[in-house]
Amino acid sequence: MRDNFGYDEGTPIQTIGDFHLWQRIITCCRGYGYHIAAAIFLSLLITGATLALPYLIKNGIDLYITATELSAEQRLSGLGRIGIIFCLLSFVVFFITFIQLVMLEWIGQSIMHQIRHNLFMHIIGLDLSFLDKQPTGRIVTRLTNDIQNMHEMFTSVMVTLFNDILRLAGILVVLFMINTRLALVMTIFTPLSLLITVIFSRLARERFRAIRSQLSKLNTFIQESVSGIAIIQLFNRQRETAVRFSALSNEYLKRTLSQIRLFGIFMPMTELLSGCAIALILWYGGREIIGYRLTLGELAAFLGYMRLFFQPLRELSQKYSIVQAALASAERIFTMLDIDRTIKDPEDAQSLADRGGRIDFNDVCFSYEDNKQIINTLNLTILPGETIAVVGTTGSGKTTLISLLLRFYEPQQGRISIDHTDIKQLSLNDLRQKVGVVLQDVFILDDSLLANIVLNSARTRADVEQILQTTGLTDVVKKLPDGLDTRIGEGGHELSTGEKQLLSFCRALCRDPAILVLDEATASIDPVTESILEKAVADSFKNRTSIVIAHRLSTIRRADRIIVMNQGQIVEQGSHNELLHQDGLYAEMIRNDLLSQPEE
Repeated sequence: MRDNFGYDEGTPIQTIGDFHLWQRIITCCRGYGYHIAAAIFLSLLITGATLALPYLIKNGIDLYITATELSAEQRLSGLGRIGIIFCLLSFVVFFITFIQLVMLEWIGQSIMHQIRHNLFMHIIGLDLSFLDKQPTGRIVTRLTNDIQNMHEMFTSVMVTLFNDILRLAGILVVLFMINTRLALVMTIFTPLSLLITVIFSRLARERFRAIRSQLSKLNTFIQESVSGIAIIQLFNRQRETAVRFSALSNEYLKRTLSQIRLFGIFMPMTELLSGCAIALILWYGGREIIGYRLTLGELAAFLGYMRLFFQPLRELSQKYSIVQAALASAERIFTMLDIDRTIKDPEDAQSLADRGGRIDFNDVCFSYEDNKQIINTLNLTILPGETIAVVGTTGSGKTTLISLLLRFYEPQQGRISIDHTDIKQLSLNDLRQKVGVVLQDVFILDDSLLANIVLNSARTRADVEQILQTTGLTDVVKKLPDGLDTRIGEGGHELSTGEKQLLSFCRALCRDPAILVLDEATASIDPVTESILEKAVADSFKNRTSIVIAHRLSTIRRADRIIVMNQGQIVEQGSHNELLHQDGLYAEMIRNDLLSQPEE
């Protein structure tokens, strides 16, 4: 199955030899070159000190334990010196390893912070037309699980992989220096170990791909369920939701256990191979000692080096798996980062006058990907300071019209202009600063009421208090426990629906926009709040171009002009009384109670 990021979850993930993917991963390390070089240097020190330990054991046995020509005092003194050196080297390995691990973790966390920040900033800047089609769970997976997989590669693999390869090479060199014949016997197991590692890694690659795919589905379902918990409870869908969650979770468990079973086979197999190698070396080494071609210390050192040799071999396979998972995640992350915005700021952006507010839609056509025409050759002029109400049946294109005005989407044909300037010639920031929008669904930050009203505008607390005073909303705010400093919680659970709408309205006025848009802003609020909001709206419409999308007849009748839309076209326009007299779609909607009367 191909996900909406362009990544085909049904095909194998990137291989470890993908040069271009590695090239992009390496570019993420820019700025950390000295730190990585320092970590590699520490690896050299760790490898050197580690390789010296078995050699010290060899010297202790050959020079002192089996040296019968020395006195007991000389032998004990020599062993004491070797013991002290052994302890010092062990402490050096411990201390340098500690520094290296802290340094690697810092490098990994810093790089991941940078990638996470870049990815998040890129996502929130993408076209709404793209984000609307993305399951939120997948986006969360990219920002969390995929980032974590890359983090493990940068910390567990980036330098330690080099350390393991360096250690293997060093061990082989030392083994051949000690005894060539014994080293040749030991190398019989090397290609066998590598073969087992390659087979394991190929099997692990498919399992990692399956796990990543299922985790993405599970995250998506969790996000959907949490977002729609009210509907689930309202329609008593808890059992069905739990059954579906269990199915997804069980499938994830099944795929994870498959990976665990593979590890369960591989790890004992490497231990078995290591045991067989040690047994062969003991037999052959003992034979060499009996033939006086090998010393006891050399055999002991050989066994110590073999233990060190098989340990990185086992870890190489594990790290290979980490790299495979990280490559899959890196591919998904970079695929998303490569998605370009189609709606961009022009190179030479023009500026709008401080006020004004004339809006022109000229032959505008728009459709979504299903090719159904949502806006069909629409022509509309809204004069500065004019208030229009846009009404129509569901799916007639009312909200789409606002999305086009704000450049969330681009029309396939036609031109939209503000004060005779094509909105494509305006910077997105300038355009959206000029247009204040109040939506039915209000986005709330888990912060104070003041922070939610101001957002990124330059308004001060005094400015906000003045806006509240002007709109008559001061008394509403005073009822809150801490006034403007009241923390309203995630999603605004401390506020009623009406209070959220009032917040959204003040937020829009904070920009002092030349154009004000209300999209179903009074659709779900109580009559008392509606009366407060409508009074504030009426005052705010003065000296502003205003567009109101509403079903409340009391709101619609206040407009200078009513635009009636049907199937993406303007079919009627005029005042309330004029449209009633025409006895067309508007009159029919009123007769059928599609435009609601205010509640008493």
